Amino acid sequence: MATQVAVDPGWLGALRAGAIQPPLRPRVPLWAGESVIGSVEPDFLHKIALQPLSEGRHQLLKEEHPERLGWRLMGDVTISLNQLAKVLHEAGLAGAWRDEQLAVHDQFGHLKGTVERAAVRPLGITTQAVHLVGQAPDGRFWVQQRSFGKSNDPGLWDTLVGGMVSAADTLDTALLRETWEEAGLRIADLQQLRYGGRLTTRRPATDGAGAGYVIEDIEWYGCTVPEGLVPDNQDGEVEQFRLMDAQQLLDAMQQGHFTADAALILADVMKLA
Repeated sequence: MATQVAVDPGWLGALRAGAIQPPLRPRVPLWAGESVIGSVEPDFLHKIALQPLSEGRHQLLKEEHPERLGWRLMGDVTISLNQLAKVLHEAGLAGAWRDEQLAVHDQFGHLKGTVERAAVRPLGITTQAVHLVGQAPDGRFWVQQRSFGKSNDPGLWDTLVGGMVSAADTLDTALLRETWEEAGLRIADLQQLRYGGRLTTRRPATDGAGAGYVIEDIEWYGCTVPEGLVPDNQDGEVEQFRLMDAQQLLDAMQQGHFTADAALILADVMKLA
């Protein structure tokens, strides 16, 4: 049943339109062999210098033929991408370094290698994330305030749990880990766990000195947090948790206090028209 709350249609339209935004500037493909694994601004990789591979070949080749416009990565995909990530980091052109490998897929969904998380936005590499929407038995929503020390969206409010799916994860293991690390909850103790849907987002990113681009698929789930269970952060990345009813939640979202991704997911859960 739809939640009866006062919705500003202009806000909701802008929120949904913001999920899919074109890059600020043109981008060209990043190739690995014959596979497209990401995208970059045409001259972005001119800003760094890479050591040649052991056999003397260049690690990156610029392709300027009309049918092959872009950059081609040479050698082993994982090794080459992680060397590239390190150099981008040293040049101040990467995101926050996490020592976390994310899977790299091509345009057909085939796994081609892995890369340090800090490099995915500058290189336009598609990422996967998982979120958990938690509600109390009375219908109120458990939400978290992100740590003020986080590199992205510090201090904004979010779903109960949210995080990246690493290269070592499946969706299930990522959900298990993030639910414990962020909220101190065990999946087995939650009720009515269910798959909610997929949120696809494409938008410019500040990583890469403004040359980054977010391409992310978020799989979100819903659950009921039983009476007596209270979220308790374990990894230091959450300031606080709070229970909000539907109107409080919507007011906070419309005032810009929530991340865009969380607001989109919660609007779906609330069935906002």
